[in-house]
Amino acid sequence: MTTDKITEFNEYRSRMNERIFESDNLVIKRFFNLDTHAYTAGSLSIKTKEMIGLACSMVLRCDDCIKYHIGKCKEEGLSKEEFFEVFSIALLIGGSIVIPHLRRAVEYLEEFDQ
Repeated sequence: MTTDKITEFNEYRSRMNERIFESDNLVIKRFFNLDTHAYTAGSLSIKTKEMIGLACSMVLRCDDCIKYHIGKCKEEGLSKEEFFEVFSIALLIGGSIVIPHLRRAVEYLEEFDQ
């Protein structure tokens, strides 16, 4: 069962995406389409692609992206141990600047277990 923070994030994301799509901007639509298709199964599994997305989001320090990919990784069945391996890779690549985002990622991940 999701908590209020998870529900709030997902509802906000959906609501704002709808408003963005209302602009009917071709470049924006194509970018979103590219992003969606990049995470479909191919030579790499969806699970693997979501783990890569999570690690990259942490290195790029995008909390919204981190939350999104944590949710997708949960859907793909990542274990706590797998999450922390992804976190460790992101920390190694990104350095200490990733630590505040790691804290928030762990906090958000814990929301799924409540």
